[in-house]
Amino acid sequence: MHAKFIELITQRVTLSSLEKDLCQHYLEPVKFPKNHIIEEEGKVPAYLYFVVSGFVRLFHYNDKGDEVTTHINCPPGFITSFVNFNNQTRSDENLECITECELLRIGKSNLDLLTEQSPAFKDFSIYVFQLSLSYNEKRSKELATLTAEKRYLKLMAEQPELLHNVPMQYIASFLGMNPKSLSRIRKRIIR
Repeated sequence: MHAKFIELITQRVTLSSLEKDLCQHYLEPVKFPKNHIIEEEGKVPAYLYFVVSGFVRLFHYNDKGDEVTTHINCPPGFITSFVNFNNQTRSDENLECITECELLRIGKSNLDLLTEQSPAFKDFSIYVFQLSLSYNEKRSKELATLTAEKRYLKLMAEQPELLHNVPMQYIASFLGMNPKSLSRIRKRIIR
């Protein structure tokens, strides 16, 4: 599992053999079944996860008790409730495996040690943080400015694998609409 992680990092930075060993030492491989909650709301997120295979989502409950999916991650990529993980504060989000998942995980103290011991990993961490900020800003803007249909078409073009692996109710929630609206949009597009 570490090979995919190291491959992703080395696309951006050069890792020494010692730094590769540190990554293998600090990142723990784990497997979880479909529909498994790996981080619960009301708790401090214990880990940052790297998705090797499978699909993972972040969600919370709104004031009506409905699930709201805020993020869906497919491999390769990182996921956790980032602000809460970084600040070690309680999260209002749940992290759930949508499918069976293979993940690498690292706790906050080990992540801090790894970034101290590996300048290349520190550089990569800054890059991931910048990507995350850009993604969240872009997503907020799209939710505010694009029509529901345009958001769906954009998802189809940019992440078609989600449509084949993630239940439609999660995709609808992620796109900021209800499942009936998504169903109507999909029927209109198919025609």
